[in-house]
Parts: sequence; structure tokens; C-alpha cells
Amino acid sequence: MMGRVTINPSTDVSSTSVSNIFIDEYLGEANDAQIKIYIYLLRMMSANLPTSVSDLADKFNHTEKDVLRALRYWEKMGLISLEYDSGNHLTSIHMEDVVPHKMAQKQAKARTAVEEAPIIVPAAMQVAKPDNIRQMQIPESKVPKKPVYTPEQLASFQQDDSVSPLLFIAEQYFGRTLNPTEMSTIFYIHDVLQFSDDLLDYLMQYCVDHHKKDFRYMEKVAINWAEAGITSSKQARSQTYKYDESILDIMKALGMENAPTDKEVSFISRWQGEYSFSMPIIMEACDRTVMSTQKNRLKYCDSILRNWYENSVKTKSDITRLDANFSAASSRARQAKKVSAIDMNNRFNQFKQSTAYNFDELEQQILDN
Repeated sequence: MMGRVTINPSTDVSSTSVSNIFIDEYLGEANDAQIKIYIYLLRMMSANLPTSVSDLADKFNHTEKDVLRALRYWEKMGLISLEYDSGNHLTSIHMEDVVPHKMAQKQAKARTAVEEAPIIVPAAMQVAKPDNIRQMQIPESKVPKKPVYTPEQLASFQQDDSVSPLLFIAEQYFGRTLNPTEMSTIFYIHDVLQFSDDLLDYLMQYCVDHHKKDFRYMEKVAINWAEAGITSSKQARSQTYKYDESILDIMKALGMENAPTDKEVSFISRWQGEYSFSMPIIMEACDRTVMSTQKNRLKYCDSILRNWYENSVKTKSDITRLDANFSAASSRARQAKKVSAIDMNNRFNQFKQSTAYNFDELEQQILDN
């Protein structure tokens, strides 16, 4: 019988919700069992609760084979990924970003062919991008693999004054108490990969800012940084700016072809991190910026997004609502200004009439005197 497994989110989820992309592109092709399993996984993930194949089977009166078939179906669709131990027992379910169908299948094939590459890619592993694109051979990693820590070792690490503060920081970043597997990742990065406290702190911040609260993702990034020879947060920050495709896409959308500076990245990081805007929302702000101004585009775009953030914009329909409210308010303001101008003109005319001089009377007064 399969043991209990932990569901780890690859994106931030604060409530149980179903993506419109899932409804539009995936719902029609899946059968009832597959739909039930996927929605229940979303429910368990949002509550940060564990489950198991047997639990899922009991919940929906399916066999464990039916559950596993449903899980493999969603893995094939690219909406989840599964991890197994050496005995081929399911140990972890990772919920992936819900993206358009074709893109998800492409990502799933990539994960099957080779481990999904995180943001930072060492120079030797990059693919040449000129006219004649060629695939370069990926060298075997020289980074030591993560050891299997015993419960006694984990307990010892937790009592180590040089490591225990890192666990506390991690719990603050990720918003939950760490399980043994997650603690093992912290120890591996700190002790085996030899990350300094500062670099490990930046790594956790980087993952959270990119809505990746999955320790598997953090471990992959750490390995790639180690392979690239990154030993300080300054080096990591420089490399992430250089290879972060989302930052480069936003810069390009604003008509900025230069390598992003620290200040420019701080703006964009705020949009993705503090404001939690999706790329379509950010791109909408970029489009409006480009159509409105040639100068200070980053600040102009920031003012748009800050206004949307203050008005709780989450989707494009929210933007449409906000635009409609703004147009209505502007129309009322113009009407009020027009009424005010008419009123002022009427008052002026009344003033002229009441204060006009009667020259005949003035002449008579002068003659009388």
C-alpha cells in the first residue's frame, strides 16, 4: 500500500480555486475520476494538508490503480509532477502552474527528457541563440548529491546554533513549519553546497519572490548556482537579473533593451512579488505605458500597477471595471465643470446688469450741482 505523500505547491495559493485555463482547456478532455482527483489535490494543497493514494481511493470510492492512472494523466498533461523513492513508491506530488494546453505538454515532455532547468543556467549549459541554433551537450553535474539524513542527524542539526536560525528564517519566508524533507534541503544547501547564511537567505527570498514555495525548486536553483560558481548574494543577484526571462520580457515590452540595473529590477520585483501580479496584468500595464509616454516608462508603468494594486486588481476584468469607473468619474467631473462655468457666466451677467451706470442720471446730477 502506498504511504502518505506531501503535496507541494509551485505557486502561491491562499484559497481553493480553479483556474479558468483549466476549465477552458482541460476540463472537457478529462473523465470524472480525473477531475475529482485534481480538484481534491487543489483543496489539500490550499490547506497545506498531506494525503495518500489510499486516502484518495477511499474518498471517491476508486481503486488505488484508478487514482494512480488519474495522477499519471495529469502528469502527462503537465499540471502535476510526481516523485518516487528507490522502491518506486510515490512520495511527493507537485502542483504545477496551469498554463495553456500546448505549453503544458511541452513543459511535461521537457521534464521527462531532462530535469527542468531553473532560472540560472551556467554558461557551459546554455544553448546558442544566433541564426544557426544548435543544442550543446549538457555536462554531468559535479555537485554532490543530497545525502539521506537520519532522524538523529536532523535532530542534531536543529540544535546546532549555526543552523537553527536558518530554519526559523525559512519558516518565515515559506509561511509554514518545515517537514523533515524540507529541513534536509536546508542542511544540504548549507553544509554540502557550502552556501553562506547570506546567500541561503537570498536564495529563499528569490524563490518566494518568484512564487516558488516548493523546496524541490529551491534545491534545483541552489545546485545550478553551485555549478555556476556563485558564492555570494551579490553574484546571485547579478546572474538572476541576467537570465530571468520574465524581467527581460518586461524590459523588452517597455522598449528597454539594456541589461536591467538594480533599481530597474527592484521595480519589476515589486510588481511580481509585493503586488503579486501575473504576467498578463503586467504586460497590459506595459502596453498602456508604451502608448502613453516615451520617457520614464518604468516609473509610469509602476504608477499604473500601484494604482491597480491599491484598487485590488487581480484579473483583466478588474481592469475593465476600474476603467469604466474612471471614465464615469471623469464624465461627471467634466459635467460638473461645465455646469460651474455656466453658473459663473450667469453670475457675471447679473453683476454687469446690476452695476451698469445710468449716464443720463449722472449727467443730470452734475448739472443740478
